[in-house]
Order: sequence, then structure tokens, then C-alpha cells
Amino acid sequence: MRSIIFVLTVLGTVVGAAREKPNVLLIMADDMGFSDLGCYGGEIDTPYLNSLAKNGLRFTQFYNTGRCWPTRASLLTGFYPQQVRRDTVPSLPTGGRGKRPEWAPLVAETLRTLGYRCYHSGKWHLDGMPLENGFHHSYYLRDQNRFFSPTISYRDDKKLPPVKAGSGFYGTTVIADNAIEMLEEHRLKQTNKPFFAYVAFTS
Repeated sequence: MRSIIFVLTVLGTVVGAAREKPNVLLIMADDMGFSDLGCYGGEIDTPYLNSLAKNGLRFTQFYNTGRCWPTRASLLTGFYPQQVRRDTVPSLPTGGRGKRPEWAPLVAETLRTLGYRCYHSGKWHLDGMPLENGFHHSYYLRDQNRFFSPTISYRDDKKLPPVKAGSGFYGTTVIADNAIEMLEEHRLKQTNKPFFAYVAFTS
């Protein structure tokens, strides 16, 4: 699995202490090559992503594991995936069966202690559930290979009913809409706090 990541510090219209701490929007997309986007020299027209990248932090030298769960564990903990039991290590419970050590919290847990409001929308593919790992709100599309009629998804760690075929549901749009909804609620109710939003697209 190839992936590409944007980290954007969004200096929005916030007041008080939030001015001292930047808002952070982290976008992760599945199955996207490094040079697919225009801002990385690609031939595909991606003006909105180019604009976000221009005003944010863009990685130009980095490594990933080429697979889903080790990359996500590394991204959200700051450790190598082998350190947090998310990749193969002889004689240790590893891979999808390994439990992340307690000394490796997700970034949301750490940011929450610093006064951040933390939001997740999209794919998870980590151990545990989003809210128990520091997020205040989450839309979790677990059935990520069903772009039009998923049967397994969660809102704030509570299972939602299956989506009926022909409903007009499309995973990418729903992930984006949920992230926007959370940030709009943040703007209305939590404007004095900074936010960390992790948006993990499935395509």
C-alpha cells in the first residue's frame, strides 16, 4: 500500500491560548504515489491539494512501510512500526495481532493533554478505537473496501447501521463531510481551543 501524507498547520480565526498553538490538519490518502499530485510534480490537476500543500508543511524526504497498519501506527505514535508491535519481529507478538505498548500513545492522547480537541474521520486500521485513544469525535469507516455501501462503520465508537445499496453514499465524500462537520462544530463551540484533525481517506 502506497500512501501520501500532508501535515498542515492551519492558522485560523482562533482566540486566546489557541493563537499560541497551531491547528493541525493531517490528511492521509491510501494508494497514492509520491508524484501523483501536482504539488509533487504530477500531471494530475489537483489545485485544492496544491493550495493546502503550499500553505502547510510538505514532506519531501520520508519513508513509509508500504503497508497500511505499520505506516499508520508509525505516523500516529512517532515510533518505528517494529517498536510498537505493528510489523514483523521474530519472537514478539507483532503484525496485526500485536498490541501497541502503553508507552506509545497516539498523538491525539498527547495533544489532548496540551488542550487540543482531536478529531478523526475515515480509515483507522490501528488497535483499539479512536475515542479510547484520545480523539473527542470520530467517524470510522471500518469496511473501507466498500466505497458505496459499507456494512461496518462507527460514529464516536458506536456502530452505525449498514448503508443501503443505491443510497448515494460514497466513502470519500462521507469521510470529508464528517471531518468538515466536526471542524464546523469546533468553530462554533470550541473556538478557544486548538484542534488536531486526522482525515484518513480510503482511496
